[in-house]
Amino acid sequence: MNIKKRLLNLTSVIGAILLIVYILWRAFFTIPMPGTYGWIAFIAGVALLVSEALSIFEAVMSYIDLNLEFQPEMPVIDDDMYPEVDVMIATHNEDVDLLFTTANACRMLKYPDKSKVHVWICDDNNRPEMKALADSLKVGYMGLSGNKLAKAGNLNNAIQKTHAPLIATFDADMIPNSEFLMETVPYFFLPVMKKDENGKWIRKSEEEIDKKEKIGFIQTPQSFYNSDLFQYNLYSSGNIPNEQDYFFRQVNIGKNRNNSPIYAGSNTVISREALESVGGIATGTITEDFETGLLIEGNGYRCYALDKLLAKGLSPISIPALMKQRERWARGCVFSLRRVRIMLNPKFNFSLKLSYIACGLYWMSFARRMVYIISPLLFSIFRIPVVICTLKELLFIWLPSYAVYSYTLKKISGEIRNTRWSNTVDTILFPYLIIPIFKELIGIRKKEFSVTNKSRSKIEKSCTYMAAPHIVLLVFSVIGLFMSCLDLIQYHSMGTLIVIYWIFQNAFNLLMAVFFMTGRNNVRMSERLTVNLPVDIKFDGRSYKGTVVDISEGGLAFILNEAVYFPHNKGDMATFVITDRNYKAEVKGRTVAVKEVNREKSCWKYCVIVEEMDFENKEQYNQIVYDREHTLPKKLSARSNYVGDIMRNLDERINTKKVIQPRATARINVNELTTSSNGLNIIIKDFNFEYMRLEFPTLLTDKQKKGKREDLPESLTIFPNEAYEMKLVQSGFNQYIYRIDNFKELERTNSWQVKIDQWENQ
Repeated sequence: MNIKKRLLNLTSVIGAILLIVYILWRAFFTIPMPGTYGWIAFIAGVALLVSEALSIFEAVMSYIDLNLEFQPEMPVIDDDMYPEVDVMIATHNEDVDLLFTTANACRMLKYPDKSKVHVWICDDNNRPEMKALADSLKVGYMGLSGNKLAKAGNLNNAIQKTHAPLIATFDADMIPNSEFLMETVPYFFLPVMKKDENGKWIRKSEEEIDKKEKIGFIQTPQSFYNSDLFQYNLYSSGNIPNEQDYFFRQVNIGKNRNNSPIYAGSNTVISREALESVGGIATGTITEDFETGLLIEGNGYRCYALDKLLAKGLSPISIPALMKQRERWARGCVFSLRRVRIMLNPKFNFSLKLSYIACGLYWMSFARRMVYIISPLLFSIFRIPVVICTLKELLFIWLPSYAVYSYTLKKISGEIRNTRWSNTVDTILFPYLIIPIFKELIGIRKKEFSVTNKSRSKIEKSCTYMAAPHIVLLVFSVIGLFMSCLDLIQYHSMGTLIVIYWIFQNAFNLLMAVFFMTGRNNVRMSERLTVNLPVDIKFDGRSYKGTVVDISEGGLAFILNEAVYFPHNKGDMATFVITDRNYKAEVKGRTVAVKEVNREKSCWKYCVIVEEMDFENKEQYNQIVYDREHTLPKKLSARSNYVGDIMRNLDERINTKKVIQPRATARINVNELTTSSNGLNIIIKDFNFEYMRLEFPTLLTDKQKKGKREDLPESLTIFPNEAYEMKLVQSGFNQYIYRIDNFKELERTNSWQVKIDQWENQ
């Protein structure tokens, strides 16, 4: 054990002792009694104590899980050991284009014997267009009519009609990488494989195999290729990871310790035998995956969560959709834990019970967040005490425990999440989850299954009204800060500094919640991924070699080391041939924006909208786009902090950047003096293949310089050897735009390119 690990363990032991002392002190010495301080103070004090106790329990469980986390090493197995796999894509009402991408990726999963991989579109609306899609992709189709059991009924229908020993489940938007099966299936052979003395994986002898040890499921992270709403709405797409990363890449991995990783319903390979042992996917719950995984683990199957990013999908892109998703998760978790009798069921061992209880308590954190926000306001504004203590007690009991607790949490949380960011997320969500969770706790169920809406539009309906609870609490927090500062000045009470610090943190989180609800409009209909791929461009008998630097379903951007004219009018397209690993796609499109990105190297970026490709090329192109890891942050950036986050959001919202109309062709600065065919001196200011911007230094009078078009030559010819024939189209302030009428003929000549190269390099 290294020194850092020993130090962390020692700190944790000290922290545990301090927290026990702190909680005992809080319980027996700090509660405001109703006879002295009134019932409101007593109830608020008890609520705060309970909230702190639950937070500490959760933190201890997280520490144990994360400190002892492990992932098994994937065994190396022979090709003939890979079993058959049924790959099931569950769909309810998603559109065909979304399903095409997912099903296409499933078709292209690598496997030693691809005849063993059976892909199924499981459609519980029995739609003809989905059947047509399945036929076009040559994959299986399971149509279901009259399904009353939501996703569980849909999958159970498919499970009953298939036979493979392993089943991979994917949501409609979750796109697997081509290595998905190769990186998950071998784990199912852990019970029968071992390493020899040379570190080589070999099969165990019959005597060494434990017949009771079987793998139930392998859960991989649900990662996302689009910015989630927390990243996007808070202008933090480059600074923070996806909000779900912390759970899938840390929390769920920690649950391997006591065989309690959560089955998330997608990006999973699951044993058919394990599923059949629990009667298939659980029905009668809105979180069928959560309950199914719990039952499989209770039946003794060993399950693992991995941190390998092997599939990615779409995060919810509207605030109402996000809230509905979290409400479904919360209510489903609470209901399932109650239905399986988590505390009394003898199938579940003690450590598994504790792990799942911690899961349930997480959803109580939103009520705790409300308590943490209101408690200091009761004292600072209404003079209702929630903790009875002295400054000395705070310094010697609260401060050490808080410091060690915060340090330990920071160390175990890694680089994905910190306490500040967790509190911000909880503050954003809590007004809309407290009541649904309370209803579920008292048995008022939400029975209907709702699919999270992930459809995209460029202009989202404003959800500023949803910030009302946050705005009210923020106003009270500002008042509380003001009154606490007055108390500090008037009474010189150092204990007030702790209240000020407490309210400041809450005010920051509430301000970020207001920013979040204010939202942002989407500017893209499809997500752009950063790449570095070769592309061959063909247009009008000429060819060029460039580098694609970003790509999406709807377009791409590439770099060329020269200014070139590409078509930009509708119906006029260039051909682009992109290669990546074993994929090759030929698509047609036109430029919509051109920008010089490095003048010294004459480096130009061309943005292209893809307008045409046949079915075979679409299959290849979509794999080029999606068969890769997302390019969003995987860890917190130092730029994410109190001051940076506030200033960035204020700047983006107040200083609205002027939208500049993109240029569809490259514009080259020229500044060359020349003479027209009729002897006029002309300065060519710049040139974009189709037009020139000119100045007439000697011809124009002062009056004419104000833009008298009738005094200007309507037609001009320059460079007599090439004969650039031009007509005036716009005038003003001694700078005039002329259209080059014969540029299409000129661009086919060698002298045209020579002239452009000369202008670029001058």
